[in-house]
Amino acid sequence: MADPSSYRPAPGQIPDSPGVYRFRDEHRRVIYVGKAKSLRQRLANYFQDLAGLHPRTATMVTTAASVEWTVVSTEVEALQLEYSWIKEYDPRFNVKYRDDKSYPSLAVTMNEEYPRVQVMRGPKKKGVRYFGPYGHAWAIRETVDLMLRVFPVRTCSAGVFKRSAQIGRPCLLGYIGKCSAPCVGRVTPEEHRELAEDFCDFMAGRTGAYLSRLERQMHEAAEEMEYEKAARLRDDIGALRRAMEKNAVVLADATDADLIAVAEDELEAAVQIFHVRGGRVRGQRGWVTDKVEAVDTAGLVEHALQQLYGEETGESVPKEVLVPALPEDTPALGQWLAERRGSQVSLRIPQRGDKKALMETVHRNAQQSLALHKTKRASDLTTRSRALEEIAEALELDSAPLRIECFDISHLQGDDVVASMVVFEDGLARKSEYRRFQIKTFEGQDDVRSMHEVVSRRFRRYLQEKLKTGEWSPEDGEDPLAEDDGRPRRFAYPPQLVVVDGGQPQVAAAKRALEELGVDDVAVCGLAKRLEEVWLPGEDDPVVLPRTSEGLYLLQRVRDEAHRFAIQYQRNKRGKRLKAGPLDEVPGLGESRRQALVKHFGSVKKLRQATIDQICEVPGIGRKTAETVAAALARSVPAGPAVNTATGEIIEDETPPTRVGAPPGGSRETSSERGTEQ
Repeated sequence: MADPSSYRPAPGQIPDSPGVYRFRDEHRRVIYVGKAKSLRQRLANYFQDLAGLHPRTATMVTTAASVEWTVVSTEVEALQLEYSWIKEYDPRFNVKYRDDKSYPSLAVTMNEEYPRVQVMRGPKKKGVRYFGPYGHAWAIRETVDLMLRVFPVRTCSAGVFKRSAQIGRPCLLGYIGKCSAPCVGRVTPEEHRELAEDFCDFMAGRTGAYLSRLERQMHEAAEEMEYEKAARLRDDIGALRRAMEKNAVVLADATDADLIAVAEDELEAAVQIFHVRGGRVRGQRGWVTDKVEAVDTAGLVEHALQQLYGEETGESVPKEVLVPALPEDTPALGQWLAERRGSQVSLRIPQRGDKKALMETVHRNAQQSLALHKTKRASDLTTRSRALEEIAEALELDSAPLRIECFDISHLQGDDVVASMVVFEDGLARKSEYRRFQIKTFEGQDDVRSMHEVVSRRFRRYLQEKLKTGEWSPEDGEDPLAEDDGRPRRFAYPPQLVVVDGGQPQVAAAKRALEELGVDDVAVCGLAKRLEEVWLPGEDDPVVLPRTSEGLYLLQRVRDEAHRFAIQYQRNKRGKRLKAGPLDEVPGLGESRRQALVKHFGSVKKLRQATIDQICEVPGIGRKTAETVAAALARSVPAGPAVNTATGEIIEDETPPTRVGAPPGGSRETSSERGTEQ
């Protein structure tokens, strides 16, 4: 590991001008490429105290052994040179999106004497018109099949074309009218090229004029009683419209734009791009990348723009590029895009209307892409096994933690404090084992005390189960069954590893809870979200797993799932509290009898005015329950009269505070509160 001060340039040696810099390791390999408006200011940031650097940046500067730079005259030149060097050197610490060669495009080889329509993958070639990319090759073939009826352009390979020319007989498509058969001279090269250009114009979105021309020709043929020709034109129009329907209109103003959205977490990011031409989505693609450098959303957008348009020119760069965040060098990027297109390009964030709505759709696709990537990665048995082995090695466990339980605390400014417990077995979520907790022993915000309470309650239930089966006997003075309330036991299986969402304080609280109960065969660790550090009890320094570690990825996924589940429960609990009425506070009064009371009297106001004898008339309500209901309603202060804001009229009757199917007030910790998702 190198000391950055050993290769730090001398003061005043670095120029205060735009440029591109390269960090090299001891073997002279380029490991990072960056650009800057001011090389002096940017490079100075890398040579500060390592404690103040982002962990990934600190890893890069300690891996490097030298730094060099190249001065350029403008920021646009710096952007171009940075892109060229990243492509040339493939630095390990730069964000690199996986190439999208797997996405097929519809290509028209305008660089050939007889242009050919085909499905193409891989890097783009000069002189070839591309449309897409598409999610599936079959989508291209369906579109081409409809289009060939109107534009019978060649689709055969060079070998088939040459063979047909030699024998003087076209292929099957030539006989059924889906190819103009230039191989046997039915059309001249000029006529065939004109067909190909019409095909390209239609695919590029210039559809209105062509359809109008066909409709005019159809009507003229009908007036001249050329009904066969009119019918053929009618079928052609239908085929073109069906092809157009495959790309629904999303922007009514016939916009040409690319929309870029990013979904990210601490380790990975997914980028989705929608290509809109003529107001229709003409293509879609996306990438997933590891965040190997300290980069925010704006930085990810900048890298995506370089990846998208670094090799593009002309109309391949749209008039408008919509992004979720503007990069730092937006003016330079806009100028770079304009140079590649040959005209002005608008780079902006959509603020309202259809474009903002479409951007939200693109962002949802990015989120789904990232989730699918993580699911595929987690579902691989070999990967899961390696992740568990890495966790066992890093935490110095005796064996792989086949059952992992993770706890998280959630609240809103100290209100509705709840906790979640999620379970992963063999690296996969076991949702039937998820549990939710309400914090009972205190009120207010204290994540450490909350964590201690939740872990204590979970393992006290575990000890109760062991006591029932005779596997464990308490020592003198111990009272592990203090909370025995007769509820169903669901905590019979202990984990090999307990993960808490947090750092040293939360880990210490969980460990203390286990020690107080005498549980000494369960390992504890915490995952701090900010830097993804793994904390162990009693240790002053965290365990830092490699960024590419499958073990870190699994711990992160467990922690994120616990966080999601806790937030979901906290929001549901808060919603119930805000909607609760006076009947929800009556102990022993279930949902069915609450509904019966409200239905019998018509409103809570009338129920409050009823006598105990009248309440007893409701089926299922005994005198003791009626007295409890009357007492609860007497304690509750009725709200002020409701007012119709439109007319100013006072509304006499209260609306029932409960609704059919609404869950009863309060929550239970065990089976009634289980978090199995449907």
